[in-house]
Amino acid sequence: MGLVIGLGNHATEAASLDGGERDKLAGAKGDRIALDVAGLSHSYGPREALRDVSFSIAPGDFTVLLGLNGAGKSTLFSLITRLYAHRSGAIKVFGAAVERDPVSTLARMGVVFQQPTLDLDLTVEQNLRYHAALHGISRRVSETRIAAELGRVDLAERRRDNVRGLSGGQRRRVEIARALLHDPRLLLLDEPTVGLDVVGRQFLLEYVRGLCRTRGLAVLWATHLIDEVGEDSRVIVLHRGRVLADGLAPAVAAAAGTSSIPTAFDALVKRAEAQR
Repeated sequence: MGLVIGLGNHATEAASLDGGERDKLAGAKGDRIALDVAGLSHSYGPREALRDVSFSIAPGDFTVLLGLNGAGKSTLFSLITRLYAHRSGAIKVFGAAVERDPVSTLARMGVVFQQPTLDLDLTVEQNLRYHAALHGISRRVSETRIAAELGRVDLAERRRDNVRGLSGGQRRRVEIARALLHDPRLLLLDEPTVGLDVVGRQFLLEYVRGLCRTRGLAVLWATHLIDEVGEDSRVIVLHRGRVLADGLAPAVAAAAGTSSIPTAFDALVKRAEAQR
């Protein structure tokens, strides 16, 4: 069994994690699959955005969804979070179908969208209190959680500052703190480091990776920045709405006949384009 690398309508296999091995790994990490996407397709009129996308993420996994702008990453996030309703395929969060049980499935997710969603004219803690209230968290509990999450992202001293006065990296930290207030088990981040400097990008990467280790969160991190794929990362390569590769980074590179993720990504995309 092996890693399936899809190239247009073709597929080749090479040694890596296959579905059975991932299921075994998921069992070791918590017996359940946090996010299961199966046969998902979506179109905007005649334009196909996703075709037959399938993958699963286990608790504790840091999974990088890697693709160029326009690959379908944001569409995928919109379907998972029910901003759009899917008509083809299935999406399950800890075994529950999102279309049948949207309340409980969404409650298990924390989301950081590509476009900033903080109210710039409110303070940091006001933004977080509002989010906590939407999730039915009491004022007493929310105050404790807000203090804890802001402390973890090193923004405790800025809690009473208006968000407008924060840097881009600090705003992203606030969004991550907000996404974690209701104690989700699945964290989705769509291009979270776009526009940030090197220090800000590194902080977010290390912090979110740490959440996988310390809290057992399942993380789907969407990006077009190849250097955000670590050697120990699992990577899903998405191109023109299709999954070209899915596996641990070294295995994806080896399966593509290359020695690194940058060269593997380039080779996969070129082959896919050549077969269009």
